[in-house]
Amino acid sequence: MSNITLKVENLVKKYSSVFALKRISFEIKEKELFAPLGPNGAGKTTTIKIISGLTSPTSGKIYVCGKKSL
Repeated sequence: MSNITLKVENLVKKYSSVFALKRISFEIKEKELFAPLGPNGAGKTTTIKIISGLTSPTSGKIYVCGKKSL
């Protein structure tokens, strides 16, 4: 993870029987611009809330600058 600033692996968020996120993974490298795009209900806000620590994921891993965040 040399120049990877943010790495999300198999992120899942489930509310009761509804999946808000279903195993999403991505990497953002140093100096890259990143913009989550998608229709309403696609999980953009949920993803940002989990990355920022405002809510907990059901499962998955997040690394910030190579260090495990969750």
